[in-house]
Amino acid sequence: MIQSKEDLREYIHQDTERMGGKPKLKDRILHNEKWYIYKYVVTLRHVEYYMNCAGGGKRNPLFLIWWYRYKHLGFKLRFTVFPNTCGPGLAIFHTGDFIFIKPTASIGRNCTLRPGVVIGQKHTGEEGQPVTIGDNVDFGIGVKVFGSLKIGNNVAIGANAVVTHDIPDNAVAGGIPAKIIKIKKQETK
Repeated sequence: MIQSKEDLREYIHQDTERMGGKPKLKDRILHNEKWYIYKYVVTLRHVEYYMNCAGGGKRNPLFLIWWYRYKHLGFKLRFTVFPNTCGPGLAIFHTGDFIFIKPTASIGRNCTLRPGVVIGQKHTGEEGQPVTIGDNVDFGIGVKVFGSLKIGNNVAIGANAVVTHDIPDNAVAGGIPAKIIKIKKQETK
């Protein structure tokens, strides 16, 4: 969770590194998706900063400006990643299909989201059910996560999987409903 300007800079730095570095000027001029995704993630981090640190946000004029940008880019890109749900190192690689992460999700470091990832259902009465996702989780295209569950660290979930049960650490999962395909071997030092 972002608690200071230093945290804000660190989160943005880690997010930028995971997405392959800051977009170039040509990406902005040509309206490439990399530029818009970068701006969305940076805007999301500023919204989190103003919500957590700058007097609770709501009445701060800078919060309102960042919130407007966040909502505008979210509608444009079809992304809904609620503030304070993702840890540092968030990587979104493509636009296209929508991305939705519910407000009670808790996602660790280095999460990779691809188009069509849905974590939680919208308007079905399950808003209070938490979803806990560990570090280094890679979601394939079109993954859906429903219900209150826990996904461990270092997990890869295959394309179009529907996750309805807990997944342990170091697993590869896929299918409808998602089943564990294999457990990755841990490297010993």
